[in-house]
Amino acid sequence: MKRLFITGTDTGIGKTRVASALICYLVAQGYRVAGLKPVASGCEQTAAGLRNEDALSLIAASNVKLPYEVVNPFAFEPAIAPHIAARQAGQVIDIEKVGKLAKTIEADYLVIEGAGGWCVPLGETTMLADLVKATADEVIVVVGIRLGCINHALLSAAQVAADGMVLKGWIANHVDPDMQAQAENLATLQALMPCPLLAVLPWHKTERERPELKMHSKYVF
Repeated sequence: MKRLFITGTDTGIGKTRVASALICYLVAQGYRVAGLKPVASGCEQTAAGLRNEDALSLIAASNVKLPYEVVNPFAFEPAIAPHIAARQAGQVIDIEKVGKLAKTIEADYLVIEGAGGWCVPLGETTMLADLVKATADEVIVVVGIRLGCINHALLSAAQVAADGMVLKGWIANHVDPDMQAQAENLATLQALMPCPLLAVLPWHKTERERPELKMHSKYVF
């Protein structure tokens, strides 16, 4: 099984949109694909328990259907930093538990969505990078194309490498339709990022829209 971790240059830059589109792309290629959202804040109380919109989107896109509790083992109601939400709930985000869950999944691809950006603490002594090492083989960075994206993208890529993970590539997600010089910024990122551009997603006013992911012809999963 190939395990891909989807991180981003910030929160709210379309990780779920990209992760769901990637799952759909891989399913269309004939693969068996599962999605995980191990840690999620901003969940809603339902009759079945806490549910997160991002996790539900991954479940809907996947063709390997898993129980919600496997897809999102750590769900928190307040939309705040996950380590603070866990502390308020009296829980510890158990990275070993998530790693073991990931190893029980039978699929060709496992697409794992992170929380926020890369340098997110999950506890007093743990960071998101520790979760990535326990669950994934390679990292894809979602770059929100907006003012400041070059700095954010390069810093994120550098830290992923510094934490010892393999950068598979990056996906550009246009999040600001009014950004000036979008094409120029994209070209600069292509020249400076230490990994290939995998795909570009256009802006869409509905964030939950699941676009078709068109991979660059020179890149094959």
